[in-house]
Amino acid sequence: QVQLVESGGGLVQAGGSLRLSCAASGRTFGTYGMGWFRQAPGKEREFVAAFNWSGRSTIYANSVQGRFTISRDNAKNTLYLQMNSLKPEDTAVYYCAAARGLAGSSMSTDYAYWGQGTQVTVSS
Repeated sequence: QVQLVESGGGLVQAGGSLRLSCAASGRTFGTYGMGWFRQAPGKEREFVAAFNWSGRSTIYANSVQGRFTISRDNAKNTLYLQMNSLKPEDTAVYYCAAARGLAGSSMSTDYAYWGQGTQVTVSS
């Protein structure tokens, strides 16, 4: 079992930055892949970024490549998503997720545990 709690969302102007955090508890941190997804109103949940259990292999959605950075702090059992150059189309509820296995993935079905989400709103 893995419990995930996101924080750090809020309202920001276009071009601004936010850092999301995801505190993990339960299964030993760093023994499973982790990722970030988002869901905008009226749209399906979509992949944002992920990395594998070691943190050495990362993947990003094309829409956020070069603007967002996924990272983690093993000592704090925390996953981060640094979001820069935010755009109004980044507005969504952001979720962190823990994978069933070692790999990070862009497929939501590969994740067994989800946080409650944190709202990010980018104004134009």
